[in-house]
Amino acid sequence: MNSTDITVLSSQKEAKETFREMISETVDAILETIVDDNAFSGIDPYTLRKEIEALPLLPEAGDSWQNVFSSLKATILPNLLRTWSPCYMPHLHSPALIESIAAELIIAAFNQSMDSWDQGPAATELEVKIINELCTLFGYSDGDGTFTSGGSQSNISALVALRDKYLLEKGWDVKKHGLPDDWRKFRIYTSSISHFSFDKGSHMAGLGYDAVVKLPVDGKMRIDIKEAERIISDDYNAGLKPFLIVATIGTTDFGSIDQVDELRRIADEYGAYLHADAAYGSGAILSSYSSRLGNLSLADSITVDFHKMFLLPISCSALLVKDKSTLETFQLHADYLNREEDEEEGYINLVGKSMQTTRRFDALKVYISFRMRGRRGMKLIMDKVIENAEYFYSRVSSDSAFIAPCPPSLSSVVFASNKGDETNKAIRKALMKEGIIIGQTVLGDKVMLKFTLLNPQLTHGHLDQILWRIKELAETLQ
Repeated sequence: MNSTDITVLSSQKEAKETFREMISETVDAILETIVDDNAFSGIDPYTLRKEIEALPLLPEAGDSWQNVFSSLKATILPNLLRTWSPCYMPHLHSPALIESIAAELIIAAFNQSMDSWDQGPAATELEVKIINELCTLFGYSDGDGTFTSGGSQSNISALVALRDKYLLEKGWDVKKHGLPDDWRKFRIYTSSISHFSFDKGSHMAGLGYDAVVKLPVDGKMRIDIKEAERIISDDYNAGLKPFLIVATIGTTDFGSIDQVDELRRIADEYGAYLHADAAYGSGAILSSYSSRLGNLSLADSITVDFHKMFLLPISCSALLVKDKSTLETFQLHADYLNREEDEEEGYINLVGKSMQTTRRFDALKVYISFRMRGRRGMKLIMDKVIENAEYFYSRVSSDSAFIAPCPPSLSSVVFASNKGDETNKAIRKALMKEGIIIGQTVLGDKVMLKFTLLNPQLTHGHLDQILWRIKELAETLQ
């Protein structure tokens, strides 16, 4: 196939055959790259950059599919990360359930857009159904929500919506008038180790980084409640306006879980809203360890990420709200898109709930995987990754060669060789060259290593083998 051949899927026989051939060749090429358990080829960035820079992008005459695909197989596919590998554990970046990859093909082929009913009829109705059932799962009896691109967008959407709701209740309409004169007094409170999307969101909402107050954490890496009460009380008494408190339900590094009930109590005392950033921990709602999350229905909004513990392909997230009216801040009618008369006739236009206009039909991945796995299948996945983290923590915390500061609440373990910062940095880089990718972070002034264990196919044997290799490198890289 070259640039003059069929370009889009259609009812024509030739188009269908071309589609089938290209998809089949692509599947074969993907499977051909899976020859071992390595997570990465180990290529260095300079060599890879040189190879990528040599690839043509927009030639005068289009190239054939065969030539383009040959180049792809030679340069790109071998050097992609293999997230399904038992040697991949640096980030909250999961392998994808096989059925959800099939869902991605449907999503791409039909290319529905989730802003108006006439751009995705069945897709719109299925997303509405899934949002309603997610609200029930997380304890919202009359809630609502929207799918988003990821945790950052869910968190930023919550920040904007709850800020607007807070001010509307005080008689100020941000949608019409912008920020009030006293906007510099508004404060957002979140853990010192929370996700950086709240800083970004405060900037984008016109409040700036200074509006975000970072609360200290305790020995379990949770918000220190006594210190939180003192800081918020002092700010309130100084004339500042706490409007939002964030409970992180699974911090990025430690997987630590803030105490929702205590933060709800503080929020009520000062008239603030409470948001639960459960981008990481939301999957544990289906595990045997769901009680660790606390009562998330106490929060006014919840961020849920499906491309983390739920093992769905990027991107797939949702924002849930307890009060349906919260999302009205994003409502704006356009004659070419979401006409009021259409909605009066029963057509649902989801653009009115979202910061985005065009959105992917990501709800399909949730539907297919949830229905295939069921509660029991999802529970097996969640339990396995949480128990793997507990096993690995037991190994490093009982070994004098390592430092392990905090037991896991979810599926992440932060630890370090006791040989020092430079050795720990060298260990991570050496492992990467061997096709093993682990995380690196900082605790206080110490460089730490991190296992983020989202792969349910990972065994204790895999963990033992990588730990042995780390100990060996710690001795040889000094």
